Amino acid sequence: MKNNGMLGGVYGMAFIGALVYYLQHATSLWTGILGIFKALFWPAVLMYRLLGFLKM
Repeated sequence: MKNNGMLGGVYGMAFIGALVYYLQHATSLWTGILGIFKALFWPAVLMYRLLGFLKM
């Protein structure tokens, strides 16, 4: 059994926050479905750009 520690919790909180945001701003079923996918992938994109900005 693998222990993800605090990072799993941070990702979970970021996912829930993004999901609530995108679903509240959805005006149709399809924008709601797109919001679910955006909520899954935006933390990874954010970290990629942050590390690229910091040149790590």
